[in-house]
Amino acid sequence: MKKDLLCILDLSQEEILHLLEWTLKLKDLQKRGIPHKPLVGKSLGLLFEKPSTRTRVSFQAGMYQLGGEVIFMLSLIHI
Repeated sequence: MKKDLLCILDLSQEEILHLLEWTLKLKDLQKRGIPHKPLVGKSLGLLFEKPSTRTRVSFQAGMYQLGGEVIFMLSLIHI
């Protein structure tokens, strides 16, 4: 079932624990140099309210390591 994550409070305790376990597994594979690309064919759109090069680059690097693509959109709207 597809689920959008807008807020951490949208997740159950079991879902959070599952995500943490999955994170540890992916980190271990990365450390051991074992290829893992679970996000091949997936795209992530990045839109930030304020410019943040460090955050943008971190998201881009993570998506690249997991096989995904990133679309960075520049926000010109300041609320």
